[in-house]
Amino acid sequence: MTQHSESALYIGGEWHQGSGTVANINPSNIQESLGNYAQASKTQVQQAIACAREAQPKWEKTPLEQKQKVLQTIGDELIARCDELGRLLSLEEGKPFAEGRGEVYRAGQFFQYYAAEVLRQMGETAESVRPGVQVEVTREAVGVVAIISPWNFPTATASWKIAPALAFGNSVIWKPANLTPASAVALADIIHRSGLPAGAFNLVLGSGSNVGDSLIHSPNIDAVSFTGSVDVGRKVAAATAPNFVRCQLEMGSKNALVIADDADLQVAVDATIAGSFSGAGQKCTASSRLIVMDGIHDAYVDALTQRIAQLKVGHALEEGVFMGPVVDEKQLESNLRWVTRAKELGGELVAGGERISLEHDGYYMAPTLFINTENSWDVNQEELFAPMACVQRVGSLEEAIAQANDTRFGLTAGIVTTSLRSSALFKQQAQTGCVMVNLPTAGTDYHVPFGGRKESSFGPREQGQYARDFYTVVKTAYQRPY
Repeated sequence: MTQHSESALYIGGEWHQGSGTVANINPSNIQESLGNYAQASKTQVQQAIACAREAQPKWEKTPLEQKQKVLQTIGDELIARCDELGRLLSLEEGKPFAEGRGEVYRAGQFFQYYAAEVLRQMGETAESVRPGVQVEVTREAVGVVAIISPWNFPTATASWKIAPALAFGNSVIWKPANLTPASAVALADIIHRSGLPAGAFNLVLGSGSNVGDSLIHSPNIDAVSFTGSVDVGRKVAAATAPNFVRCQLEMGSKNALVIADDADLQVAVDATIAGSFSGAGQKCTASSRLIVMDGIHDAYVDALTQRIAQLKVGHALEEGVFMGPVVDEKQLESNLRWVTRAKELGGELVAGGERISLEHDGYYMAPTLFINTENSWDVNQEELFAPMACVQRVGSLEEAIAQANDTRFGLTAGIVTTSLRSSALFKQQAQTGCVMVNLPTAGTDYHVPFGGRKESSFGPREQGQYARDFYTVVKTAYQRPY
């Protein structure tokens, strides 16, 4: 869908042109452009904020069944069109079509889930310590919410923010990543036709330095939900604090997958392939640290290396492709610098490590594996966002857990083991928001909370019923009846 590309801004219920455009390049074939997409000016951002503020009270007071119908309509259309929109997503982001389709389908489920949550918005009552006084505890919308979402899950991440924001009566101003504008416009077009009041949802494409800064520094924004890097997250927190704007940050991570001596080797390899290399490793939940115990180390490395050699890298829409290109040239250059860095530190490259030349000129990189690495190295401490994993050898489960926790991040961690004792110990001691047992570190459900610890997250959890803690404010009312 590119019919709105030149006028890709959605403000106050209407499509607008911007102050300029950016080209949307297909990373699978960089000779192909998917259109030029409008960029918002600072004046247009202020216009969107004003429209959102005017529309929010009307949307919050909209009857529950009508709200439920709006969100259900959005979710149903996303699911019905998941093939079409998944193809579009894969073309501009680079993930294989199966992943693109699955992402759009999951985005639809987010809207369907929060459509149901609309009808579950119940308050509480309590006994007062004062005789004859009644107490009611209710939740109300925060107000105007700015949503800043990343390019790696352009439809899903945006949806798990937009859906609860709308479900709880807020108005939304959405700034997606500039690398994936077509998916943003497609979602905005569906929302446009859903029956929302004009201004309750707004789309402002543009750079972080222009559009993003305008949003996070505005005193007329009531909340900001951001997913992106730690460095930018710090800037968001610093910018929102002076205006006392509530802030929710989902940032980086450096997730560990522990392979215990008693692990099922096939399960271990499958979990690694899915966690480390699907989506070209461009996931905040990717397992880039592989902490492997002595007893299984050699067999695991051999099996994993053989499996990596069988992975097909290619055009996102090509049949049988496991891994598409990385998102752009800047990301590819960063990835290759980390390969060089791992070699300099003494890591042994056993798979990949290079750019791949294919029929289509794209940003292709071979899935990459290093062994004999140390947890203290920067390649094992910084988020790479690359199809690259580093093996660390340990002698015991206790050492593995300590090493997994030895990071400034804390989003996900996983263990592959057949021992109930080991899995119980790991679940108890892992210093992360999400823990996986015999599963990839990447992959979460929409109806339960998602978020991390340390520098991975700040503020209330996302997803499930926990989302209401960010998108609502609590009111306690006391009354003495006549």
